[in-house]
Amino acid sequence: MSYEVIHAFGGTAYFLFAVLFLWISRVPRTNAGPGWWAASIATALVARIILFFFLPSEQPALVIAVYVAFNVLEKPLLLTGLVRFLELDTRVVYFWLAAVMAEAWIAIGLLAGWHDLIRASVYSMVNSGLLACAAWFAIYRIRDYPRVPMRILAVSSVLLSLHWLTGPTLSHFSVAYFKNVFLIGTVLVTTQYFALVAAVLLLFQRRLMASEATALDLAFHDPLTGLNNKRYMSTLFEQALLLATRPHHVVALLYIDLDNFKPINDTAGHAIGDEVLKTVAARLRENTRSTDICVRIGGDEFVVICTQLDNEEQALEIGNKILKKIMAEIEIDGQRYALGASIGIGLYPRHGDNLNELMKCADSAMYIVKRNGKNRCGIYQA
Repeated sequence: MSYEVIHAFGGTAYFLFAVLFLWISRVPRTNAGPGWWAASIATALVARIILFFFLPSEQPALVIAVYVAFNVLEKPLLLTGLVRFLELDTRVVYFWLAAVMAEAWIAIGLLAGWHDLIRASVYSMVNSGLLACAAWFAIYRIRDYPRVPMRILAVSSVLLSLHWLTGPTLSHFSVAYFKNVFLIGTVLVTTQYFALVAAVLLLFQRRLMASEATALDLAFHDPLTGLNNKRYMSTLFEQALLLATRPHHVVALLYIDLDNFKPINDTAGHAIGDEVLKTVAARLRENTRSTDICVRIGGDEFVVICTQLDNEEQALEIGNKILKKIMAEIEIDGQRYALGASIGIGLYPRHGDNLNELMKCADSAMYIVKRNGKNRCGIYQA
């Protein structure tokens, strides 16, 4: 591969990475890491452009010194971005001090006319050490971030560290190796920044999936009690019917309206009222099976859908059990509150074969219970 092709490929790749990281840094709630990486890869791009266009000039030593100076500057920019991205408790000032020392060594060596290997000794070690730090950071945080990109980042950083440690010496003693130095460096740097892009995009994917899960949870769950809400009940009810496909199985819908909740809410306050509702929701969960469905449909009204019942009497037994638990006193901040409940029961398939019909029947049965003294369970009678 020719010298020109290597630089054209490297320059194009570096430019695309710089644009991509700059775009990523503008995404809301993205940490500062990609912004620093846009600056670091842009610095490497400038170094590559300077070398390509000015190396054939009459002052190759000056051109190479400027090229190396920009490459040294890339490393603390890269590490600062990595520290920000990985949220490490690390003082980046040490990276910058090492870079400043290397830059000073390059300038002094150029002005003093030192031998190439003497000038290369310090900046090679500094670049190698900073890249080794990048590899260590990737390994250190591999459990908390996308593992494959972190592994690729660690391996490419280690290889780049070795490359900077040996490249200047090999290039000095072998003119043929000079081109290979740039080819190897271009491939490793491209791999390194590709790993960083992959890590950022995979974190975006995690964030998107977490946001979607949160949105679904908010859409289908009651935010106060954590029970399913009315919207989700329609979906779950179809599953409940599937559990009742065996012969003689019954599904019961219990419509629960709390008695004496409004006086508690009015006199003790809404905060206490919310705690009461949370306690009732917890008691419903504790006294129903994993195959049953507990729903808060609004205010002080709840629905429990009991599946896989052997007979209709079992529905009444469950209703009385829930009623007993609801009527037990609730203690909040040293005060005791007594509730009651009126529970109406609609049965599948006796009273209907869809959710709306069963809700109407259970609601009707609940109002009959209220008219007849409350604190009871009643199965709908046509």
